Amino acid sequence: MRNFYGHVVKHRKSILIFFLFFAVLCGFLKNMVSVNYDMNDYLPEDVKSTVALNLMEQEFDGGIPNARVMIKDVSIPEALEYKEKLEEVKGVTEVTWLDDAVDITVPLDTLNQDTVEPYYTDRNALFTVTIQEESRIQAVKDIREIIGDENAMSGSAVSTATATTNTVLEIKKITGIAVMLVLLILILTTGSWAEPFIILIGLGVAIIINGGTNLIFGEISFVTNAAGSVLQLAVSLDYSVFLIHRFEECRKETADEKEAMIEALCKSTNSILTSGLTTVIGFAALIFMRFQIGPDLGLALAKGIALSLIIVFVFMPSLILASYKYLDKTKHRPFVPSFKKFGKFVNKITVPMVCVFLAVLIPSYLASNANDYNYGSSKIFNEETQLGRDIADIEDVFGQRDTYVLLVPRGDTATETKLSNALKEFPQVDSIISYVDLAGAEIPLEYLDQDTLSKLMSDHYSRMVLSVDASYEGEETFSLVESIRDTAEKYYSGNWYLAGEGISTYDLMDTVTADMFKVNLVAIAAVFLVLLFTMKSISLPVILVLSIETAIWLNMSCPYFMNQRIFYIAYLIISSIQLGATVDYAILMTDRYKENRQMLKKKDALCQTISDVTVSIITSGLVLTLVGFLLGYISTNQLLAQLGIFIGRGAIFSLLIVLFVLPGLLFLCDKLVTKEKKDREKENKKRMTHKEVALNEKN
Repeated sequence: MRNFYGHVVKHRKSILIFFLFFAVLCGFLKNMVSVNYDMNDYLPEDVKSTVALNLMEQEFDGGIPNARVMIKDVSIPEALEYKEKLEEVKGVTEVTWLDDAVDITVPLDTLNQDTVEPYYTDRNALFTVTIQEESRIQAVKDIREIIGDENAMSGSAVSTATATTNTVLEIKKITGIAVMLVLLILILTTGSWAEPFIILIGLGVAIIINGGTNLIFGEISFVTNAAGSVLQLAVSLDYSVFLIHRFEECRKETADEKEAMIEALCKSTNSILTSGLTTVIGFAALIFMRFQIGPDLGLALAKGIALSLIIVFVFMPSLILASYKYLDKTKHRPFVPSFKKFGKFVNKITVPMVCVFLAVLIPSYLASNANDYNYGSSKIFNEETQLGRDIADIEDVFGQRDTYVLLVPRGDTATETKLSNALKEFPQVDSIISYVDLAGAEIPLEYLDQDTLSKLMSDHYSRMVLSVDASYEGEETFSLVESIRDTAEKYYSGNWYLAGEGISTYDLMDTVTADMFKVNLVAIAAVFLVLLFTMKSISLPVILVLSIETAIWLNMSCPYFMNQRIFYIAYLIISSIQLGATVDYAILMTDRYKENRQMLKKKDALCQTISDVTVSIITSGLVLTLVGFLLGYISTNQLLAQLGIFIGRGAIFSLLIVLFVLPGLLFLCDKLVTKEKKDREKENKKRMTHKEVALNEKN
């Protein structure tokens, strides 16, 4: 490695020019990366709801209804006028209302009220609208102009459009505040006024390059777009901090700044590379999720950390050597006190802290697996937002309703009639719009209005639109979905297709639940193997992984004890993120302990280690905490907000365990660690002896 770093130092000017040029180029490319805000788009292609959606797009002009629009205090003629206006909006393919289900020319009080009330009640009209995916943002904007703020709209299309608009603005705000806070933290924890700016320049180059190179994916999810940059900033910050601190240490030993940099790189490579690789692998474990937001976020973050490692080993040395004189000129008195007393304090409480750690280990694990979850997007916006208030208004009048669309083979009207009658037996099914329900099986197709017929029949399938009195998710909804699927299977064995927001949420629940065990197992196993090979120890990887996993369990158990429902997507993702992001602290602590242990007794080594690394660990952990809480408290998207809270709170738990528990574990397991070291030394001596014997025999 010394030869490689020698070349880096030698060609530092060319390296600086190349990376700065590439960063500028990636800054332009970043604007070409499209962002997808629809969670249902990330379901696997082979799940039933996705197959149904794709088939429906092929067979019918109108897709699945994805919006509900409520107009308050309107008469029947006024409601019909609103319907015409909504149908004229560009991107709206279909608007369904009461006139599509019954004959509204007759007095409404003579009709079946169970059919009327889902569409019109107390002079409030509720329209079911289908909006094309590519036109959602503008269509929702146009609909809002038609209905005004006093009326309401909801649905997945509205949620997606709102998330798109709001999140873009929020990301800019979060990033700006995050940079300012990181700068403040670095000023407080570093010894030079110039050092924070040097670190941020390096991080900025890495983040911009990562954002631009996301173009290879073509499209990224809203989760990746919102959290990717700030997570990369928070997670990879410590690499640059470690390198600069090592550089300053090595400069005290040699007057030649180039040689000092080479020595600093050699000494910090193992810690930084091990930390980086475990983080990359922790994020990359998300690739194994079938729910595609996982691979989307995992690949982008893994690539980002890999680029950060390249930056810290190639670009940062060049940048530091170009600006080290400014480091010297701008040195100031440390704002952070020495942590020698803190090291002695931790040393005194090692045994009690380990006991507490062991006491909470199993309860936190059990509690973390006993949470209640939200799976879909129906709870993403609360009543503090316009959309949240609209959802509440609609549900207050019409309840939590959803629309399912069922496709069955065309031609067998008798079986279709039987199926329709069977579905009407479910108390949650308010009405069904289909050919057999509007016209009856006995009326020839040619007598039916062709525009209406095109919405209900294609060349191959009949279309049944079910209005159901059910929320978008929950045990009752999922039970209803299973029952409808079983009923369809009874009449059209293996040849039916069911779609809708509740249906997609059911499949989402089914998919992500199956992902959980697999993703966690892969992440833990991969991180363990990296630590095994880099540390050449069995006990140390066990200690480190167990420490961070306990921090994760403590983090995820909080909602259980606080009686909070959590988004399963956030729950699934955070395990890999927290493992990947905070195992670095444990690695740094352990590596420095091993280094100090070669020269000092274990108590002295422990105190010295805590004194050496606490500033670096707190700096990195504090940044991750603040970035997480920023995302949590600024984002109006509750999934992103909850993910941010998990990140911030998880960083705190990881910090507490690394600073107060891990030293005790290292202290108590010292004999095991040193024994492994001695065993390796003996094995190396044996190998050298065998080589010498073989060489002598050859001679």
